[in-house]
Amino acid sequence: MTWNRSLLFYKCQPKHFISTYSLLYSHKNDVKIMQNFQYNKPVVILGIESSCDETGCGIVDSTGTILGEGINSQYLTHSNFGGIVPTIAQIMHKNNITKTCEDALRNAGLKLKDIDAIATTVKPGIELSLNIGIKFGKYLAKIGNKPFIPINHMEAHALTARMKEKIDFPYLALLISGGHSLLAIVENVNKFYLLGTTIDIAPGEVFDKIARRLRLRNIPEFRTLNGGSAIEYAASKATDIDQFTFLPILTQYRNCNFSFSGLLNKCKMYIASEEEKHKLVADMVIPDVYNLCAALQLAVITHICQRTQRAMEFINRKRLFPKGERKLIISGGVACNNLLSKALKIVCSDVDYKFIRTPPKLCTDNGVMIAWNGVEKWKTDTDIIRDPYEINNIKAEGSATFGEDWTQKVESANIKCQWSKIKRKLY
Repeated sequence: MTWNRSLLFYKCQPKHFISTYSLLYSHKNDVKIMQNFQYNKPVVILGIESSCDETGCGIVDSTGTILGEGINSQYLTHSNFGGIVPTIAQIMHKNNITKTCEDALRNAGLKLKDIDAIATTVKPGIELSLNIGIKFGKYLAKIGNKPFIPINHMEAHALTARMKEKIDFPYLALLISGGHSLLAIVENVNKFYLLGTTIDIAPGEVFDKIARRLRLRNIPEFRTLNGGSAIEYAASKATDIDQFTFLPILTQYRNCNFSFSGLLNKCKMYIASEEEKHKLVADMVIPDVYNLCAALQLAVITHICQRTQRAMEFINRKRLFPKGERKLIISGGVACNNLLSKALKIVCSDVDYKFIRTPPKLCTDNGVMIAWNGVEKWKTDTDIIRDPYEINNIKAEGSATFGEDWTQKVESANIKCQWSKIKRKLY
């Protein structure tokens, strides 16, 4: 299906298109027009994110300034179905992407003519969702005669912290969310070494499924919270963190891979047992829900910290980072968890690493991180596509590798760790 100025693909009414066209091409902002002729004008990149259930658009310049952004969340819609429904996500992206990008441009006080390139997530993610962002990004590139920059969603997460502070390469990145969990060395904008990844599910998926299974939305103060936020808030109300116990995970494997399915299944068993013991029916919540959430959260955090510590000790043993310049950067939706940040700070202190968390607002999926990745690529002249034929042939990739796979190198190093005392120092 091809794009045209009528925006029929998005089923826009004529008046909506007139609004969009006027917003993109109006020449009323004379000050902005004059700025276009300045010799050292910062590069301005528009980023589009639609890999899952967030429709995001961000506009960032090469100084790291966020000029404008727009975002539309689908969380409350999908929560009614017990999880993300790809066809519904596609429809909602289609219905909201034009307005989201309009909002970003309006907030920035810019028109399409002021943008230097269009950066768009092309992988990994839900293909039905990715396709909407890619088609719209191609459309903007075509009508504005702009270069197109394809973005790997996970690479964008790994680089976003550099937008807000000076962080030199190389560093260790921990990316944890509802769809991913991985550890990687970031050597430069386009070079990554994968040290560990999930072998089953991601931590955010565990939190989402348990929050639904516990029926936390039936408690008024939890009604609008996503799964991860609900678990964290519930855990903060616990009175006995030791009431429920979870065994350590993957202790026999000296690698950096993650596994969370066992924790999910064990927690479901606890819930079923508690419901039977207290003879609960319908939508009733188990009496010790806060204690269970706290125990689960601690188990997830401990596992993440231990795999991360092994990655650090692998790097130290191989002398991959200069001493005194070792850094851990965390990002992704689960990185918003404050107790996890405290735990990782403990590990970093014990292993002599600097801890840096991507600003929580930018940890979750958003268009700003895509725009910033576009800036990073622009600066290094990486993946800048100008040929209209090449742009037209870009396709969505639901799954994608992340850098060069070093997971076997880590396992072969056979590193035994003296684990940081996370629980004792947190509580």
